[in-house]
Amino acid sequence: MKLNALRLHNVKRFAGRGISVEGIADGVNVLSAANEHGKSTCFEALHALFFQPHGGTPKSVQMLRPYSGGNPIVEADITIEAGRYRLTKQFYGGRRASVTDLASGRLVAQADEAEAFIGDLISGGTAGPAGLLWVRQGITGIENRSKSEEENDKRVRESLLSSVQGEVEALTGGRRMSAVLEACEEELNRLVTATLRPKAGGRFAAALDDRDRLQEEEARLAKEVEMLHGALDRRRSVQARLSELENSDEEAGRKAAIANAESVLEAAKLHDRELKALDAEAALAASRRDEAQQAFDRFHAALNRSDELARRFTVTEKELSNAAERRAASLAESEAATAEVQAAEEEERVNRELLARLEAALRSRHAAERLAEVRLHLEQAEAARRQIEDAEAAHALLAIPADAIERLEALDLKIVGLRAAAEVGLPRLRIDYLKDASGSVSMDRQPLPGGEDRSFAGVARLDIAGVGTLTIHSSRQAEQDGALETAEATRQTLLARLGVDSLRAARQRDIAARNKQEELVRARQRFADVAPNGIDQLHFDAARFAELSQGPVELDADPEEVRARLADATQRIELARNRAREASVMRMEAGEAILRAQTEHAKLGQDLEAIAAIIGPEAGRPELQRDLAARLSSAKEQCDAVELRAGPLRRAGRDLAGAEAALARARSVADAAAREIARLREELADLGGQIRTRSDSAVEENWLETRGLLDAAREQVKRFETEVAVLDRLRKALTATRAAARDLYLKPVMNELAPLVGLLFDDISITFDGDTLLPQIVRRNGLDEDVDRLSGGMREQLSVLTRLAFARLLARDGRPAPVILDDALVYSDDDRIERMFDALHRQSPDQQILVFSCRQRAFAKLGGNVLTMQPWQPD
Repeated sequence: MKLNALRLHNVKRFAGRGISVEGIADGVNVLSAANEHGKSTCFEALHALFFQPHGGTPKSVQMLRPYSGGNPIVEADITIEAGRYRLTKQFYGGRRASVTDLASGRLVAQADEAEAFIGDLISGGTAGPAGLLWVRQGITGIENRSKSEEENDKRVRESLLSSVQGEVEALTGGRRMSAVLEACEEELNRLVTATLRPKAGGRFAAALDDRDRLQEEEARLAKEVEMLHGALDRRRSVQARLSELENSDEEAGRKAAIANAESVLEAAKLHDRELKALDAEAALAASRRDEAQQAFDRFHAALNRSDELARRFTVTEKELSNAAERRAASLAESEAATAEVQAAEEEERVNRELLARLEAALRSRHAAERLAEVRLHLEQAEAARRQIEDAEAAHALLAIPADAIERLEALDLKIVGLRAAAEVGLPRLRIDYLKDASGSVSMDRQPLPGGEDRSFAGVARLDIAGVGTLTIHSSRQAEQDGALETAEATRQTLLARLGVDSLRAARQRDIAARNKQEELVRARQRFADVAPNGIDQLHFDAARFAELSQGPVELDADPEEVRARLADATQRIELARNRAREASVMRMEAGEAILRAQTEHAKLGQDLEAIAAIIGPEAGRPELQRDLAARLSSAKEQCDAVELRAGPLRRAGRDLAGAEAALARARSVADAAAREIARLREELADLGGQIRTRSDSAVEENWLETRGLLDAAREQVKRFETEVAVLDRLRKALTATRAAARDLYLKPVMNELAPLVGLLFDDISITFDGDTLLPQIVRRNGLDEDVDRLSGGMREQLSVLTRLAFARLLARDGRPAPVILDDALVYSDDDRIERMFDALHRQSPDQQILVFSCRQRAFAKLGGNVLTMQPWQPD
């Protein structure tokens, strides 16, 4: 699969608008722009298109939606072996997914069928081959990750290496070992989960459930027995306590204590009412005193602050005037800089148009040279395509389902078995004709051959020529379950559906279909050699080169001289724009200064008005001050007088709370005794019912029977635990044995990785981990270093090189996928990053690589096809 274009609308920062990245070609493609320009947004949108269903809203889809809401749309053009297609997904409102054939404009699939089409492209989701080659920003793929993510990626790498290293078939390291290990794990998975916990619905879990159920039942019955014994003991103690509480002397003492506490409480309440009245009067006097004090303090504070506010008000007026003068000067400078920018832009436009005409003439020369070559390839591709279409038509007529032969063989065996079973035990007859016999015998109107045994059931009629009819009755009847007729009808239906009359004919047709399939593969290979990007691309190239070759071919100016003038004009534009930007900043700062001064001026004016409302006109301020002082003195005298009257009552106070508590305690003692008597009587009745119920239900006998069943269930659980332990030990032994043979598996990736590593490092070797199939140890200068202890730059370089090696293996295995890097080289130094660029170009001839980066200056040296983002609106 190769990407040709990416488009997105209403995604994250592109709320209400869209962008497109067109012209994604083979080899290295670079999308370089500053931060916050949408590169990572493009990566995330592309990731959602391939790996997220359109009908759901997981967190990764929610992150695509702008803060303003709306329906994100993502669209991509791709090229695969079958042709060029457009994949489209819309999330949230109007959610949809579709696949369109770009050659014919036909809608190929939509909704779930479109999701299945995309799923086949990526072969296994984020853990599949495509997922191995996507590198998110800041993720190297060899750091610590969750167990589920690492296990998924490991299985995909293991499957890939097994498929490209087909000769490794030894039991200790190849597919046979995988089959044995899978069989062991399958048997283990029937009993337990991945963490060796009992699997829900399995036999082990059922045995545990039985044991737990019996344990609960045994515990319940044991508790019932214990409760029966406890109820008998409790009934004796309850009867004794009830006799003690119902004694007459105890009841009379409780009533006398209540009467005494009530008289003490009444005297305390009378004293408390008199004291509360004086307290309320004292609180009112204190409130008036506090209000007078606050008014007096507020007047003096406002009087002291008024002079300072007036001074600050005068200073703010001067600052406002100065800011207005600075803004006028910056406006004039900004207008002059803008005029200079416009003049430089006009000169740049003239030189750019001239350079475009010169470059068009150069392209016309090149197109004329390429046109003849493309037309020759086009003729060869047309011939190869006709051969493919003929082979596909012939194969479609011959092809039969993969399991049809096996089903026919099974039906034939079943029919033979049913016939043999039907004839067992039936009576038989046989006739031997004389050599000179002139007549013959027929059975049920069919000639009866001589010297052969024939079985029959029920009635058999023998017609003897020249003699008569012999009827034989048998008490044995044939089986009439219809299985033989059903099997024969099924076989006949299957033969009719396949269009053959026998199993032999079906096998011959299957062999012919395989031969035609091999012929089709060879034809497709020839087509891929002459038209690697499809015949539509050849037509497109021929038309494009024909159109380009029609332009002017003569140059009327020196392109280098024009480029020099264009560069000079561009530099002048940049300088003029910087001056305009500087003037704009000055203008904005002056405007902000005016805004601050106006705000401070208005605030000080409001503060002065508020103070004037408190202290009043200047002429009346001394009199207002005297009134406030007099009110404060009078309020203090009233407060002191009330406190003087309340003092004696406070000193001779009575404990109202204590009296109330004493009465409440006396009443609670009597109430508690009455409640306890009632409770004990109810408890005595309940205990009697419990004792009778448990005695009648034979609790102890049931308990002993349940204990026996529980012992048997525990023994069953122990047997399952032993089986799980044995299977787990076998799996560990198989895994350890296979790990010892990993070197053979790792040969393909090491062969691909070695030349790439040689571009970056001298005298270095890499050892892969047999469990994760990822780099583990780096040896250089005779020393070993763990990968996780390397610098961030070296780890990310190893990560990218490893993905390039796996990409080559995927392409060789017939599953090509683009390598997509989102700022994946953020820690590399200048020397190493240029070597990484060489490694990317080394892999690019037969591999599509897409690089997103914010390091514009550094990645300008990468070369390749430079991509840009353009405005786009969906149809």
